[in-house]
Amino acid sequence: MPIPEHLRATLDTLPEKPGCYLMKDRSGEVIYVGKAVNLRRRVRSYFHKSAQKHPKTRKLVSQIAEIEWITVGSELEALILEMNLIKKHRPRYNVRLKDDKRYPYIKVHWQDPYPKVTITRRVVQDGARYFGPYTSMWAVHQTLDVLRKIFPFLTCNRPMTGRDPRACLYADLGLCAAPCIGAVSQEEYRRMIADLCDFLEGRTEPVIRRLEAEMRAAAEQLAYEKAARLRDQIQAIHQLVERQRVVSQSGLDSDVLALARDERNACVEVFFIRNGKLIGREYFLLENAEGAPDPQVLAAFLKQFYGQSSHVPPRVLLPREVEEAQLIREWLSSTRRATVEISLPADAEQEALLELAAQNAAETLRALQARKEAEAEKVTEALAALQEALGLASPPNRIEGYDISHLHGTAAVGSMVVFVQGQPRKGHYRRFNIRTAAGDDFGSMEEVLTRRFRRWEAARALAAENAPRKRPDPSFARLPDLMLIDGGKGQLARALKVLSQFGLEERIFAIGLAKREEKIYLPGRAEPLRLPRNHPGLFLLQRVRDEAHRFAITANRGRRVREGLASALERIPGVGPKRRQALLQHFGSVAAIRAAPVEAIAAVPGISRGLAEVIKDALGEEK
Repeated sequence: MPIPEHLRATLDTLPEKPGCYLMKDRSGEVIYVGKAVNLRRRVRSYFHKSAQKHPKTRKLVSQIAEIEWITVGSELEALILEMNLIKKHRPRYNVRLKDDKRYPYIKVHWQDPYPKVTITRRVVQDGARYFGPYTSMWAVHQTLDVLRKIFPFLTCNRPMTGRDPRACLYADLGLCAAPCIGAVSQEEYRRMIADLCDFLEGRTEPVIRRLEAEMRAAAEQLAYEKAARLRDQIQAIHQLVERQRVVSQSGLDSDVLALARDERNACVEVFFIRNGKLIGREYFLLENAEGAPDPQVLAAFLKQFYGQSSHVPPRVLLPREVEEAQLIREWLSSTRRATVEISLPADAEQEALLELAAQNAAETLRALQARKEAEAEKVTEALAALQEALGLASPPNRIEGYDISHLHGTAAVGSMVVFVQGQPRKGHYRRFNIRTAAGDDFGSMEEVLTRRFRRWEAARALAAENAPRKRPDPSFARLPDLMLIDGGKGQLARALKVLSQFGLEERIFAIGLAKREEKIYLPGRAEPLRLPRNHPGLFLLQRVRDEAHRFAITANRGRRVREGLASALERIPGVGPKRRQALLQHFGSVAAIRAAPVEAIAAVPGISRGLAEVIKDALGEEK
């Protein structure tokens, strides 16, 4: 393929140095990121005749409108920069981890005097210790539920004075070590959390040996209660460790990777083996792997997975050689600060491990595909049922859901969620800070929809200009087939009013879905439609409505935090949403509650005298 004229000058000026290159389409979007030892030679190779044999490369090259590059000092620096650029731009032609920003981690707040253990989706350099990533939030919760019975870590935010008059309920249940009342010292508590970290890393034997020594010492000192507690802890660890399968008699300490593929998908199964025991396994899906050879897919996975992993093992066992193996090995060793080996199986035991991992990867891929097909069938059924129930001309392939959330008129936010072919399209979700109608749900809905369709008009105008550097917001550029309003007749009437103003009443079908009795309000119909509780179309509408509600509440909470309106009541134990609402309705503001006497707070329905005293103490005196 000859070099396009608009790229010729760029290719002629490429430096012969290591670095990264970013290929962009005519709208300015980064569609591919690569690295090279020699930028000039590598980028120009895309336009050679031999490169055009690959359909994916041919399609990529046809869309390149601009090429940018960044030079660095070495190939290793180029590798690290490439990983960061892929993570930032998520180019559609790069093989990349699916949903890599959303994987959960276990976070041990090691930088704190009394570390807590929480779940997070963000890894930052804050002194904490992270374990993961995991692919299932449910699995993370299950892991922590088990570990908390063995290592009763803190979950509350109270200052640890060691002199509190009483501990929380979790201490009574054996789920908190209660340093707040001095049940354990800071040194003892931190040692317990260190044991938890060792356990998560698969190092259980040193933990058991130390606990057994402490148990014997406690028994010798006649501290039988402490000895019994340590005995129970040791037994719980033994029970958990016994479930871990011994897969290596040689005490292998390695991650074992296997790759399974079908026509469109790639799945990597990772076995985490520590001291010869399989302590866990996770699977990860990769996007844009069609047409890419296995070594390239494995190399992409290694860079992205260990680029965000909390732990790099001393060995990574692979089913085949990968591209840039030496460079990746150098990078992993620098990350671990010790030698990391990337190798193929060296004996029958390792070959058996890879075979086991490969079987699991293939089975995982088959199960995911079967689940996807079953879900697609259900969605098709739901869309068809909804079309029939609402009397639509065709299935509503694009559904937009809207809701309003506020806290007594403050920080009002409108949400817009988008479902395409019955599945959430989260990249198209949008939130609207209410500007003119705060406190008025009907007016807020009218404002949100007005702004939404103004953006649609702006997107149409932008598309008509055909400006290569300006891209319309894809969320607003298309109209929905079905618009779902969270509410009844009033909210629907405002929605229909807005559609009429924009001349869209014939193009968009709008309905309202009221909570409680799940009544569906239709335009021009006095009586609401009631679908059977097991109606697949109703399930889909409820899902859209609930997602709009969740997104609106999240946006409202975020706005209150940003604006300093997060209620101090949210941090008081025993004051849930209903009591918080009752207090705010009665007093009007947190400041008024703070200034009120205990007797006035206790007069609010649902607030006891004891809880009123807790609220008064927590809020403190008015400043």
